[in-house]
Amino acid sequence: MFQWIRRAGAFLACAAVFVPFTLAIATADNQAMVLPVDPAPLIAQTNKGEQAFKIEIADDQPERSAGLMYRNFMPDDQGMLFIFDKTQQVGFWMKDTVLPLDLVFIDEDGVVRGVKEGKPLSEALITPGVPVRFVLELKKGTAARTGIEDGDVIRHPRIGQPG
Repeated sequence: MFQWIRRAGAFLACAAVFVPFTLAIATADNQAMVLPVDPAPLIAQTNKGEQAFKIEIADDQPERSAGLMYRNFMPDDQGMLFIFDKTQQVGFWMKDTVLPLDLVFIDEDGVVRGVKEGKPLSEALITPGVPVRFVLELKKGTAARTGIEDGDVIRHPRIGQPG
């Protein structure tokens, strides 16, 4: 009798862990992920001076995969910083992203290695053609308006840190 209770208890404990995970996946369909805004601003050193942005940080695979999908609005001074574990070739697409974006590709030292346009709902691969460690997504036109271009330096406490 006690073994049956112990087994039933173990089963219920496993089911309790499994059910919320299943519900999280089911309710996440077509829902925008919103991460907390990091307390430290991201600073872009450009030919127009320092430009500060509030950022959300996507630093694990589920967050990087969801990114800004399904978002309908983002403030002009806000973006999302994607952090990869190591410097590598990366590619993005905009399949479920309705906002037009600028993608700023950044190396491990914080140097901008490319600025590319992300077209809403496109499955075209967006890549800088060189290995990077970070990608900053901003509203389309923000890079040009603020002067962000190849060779500029991006500063944030998470940039330049080991993976």
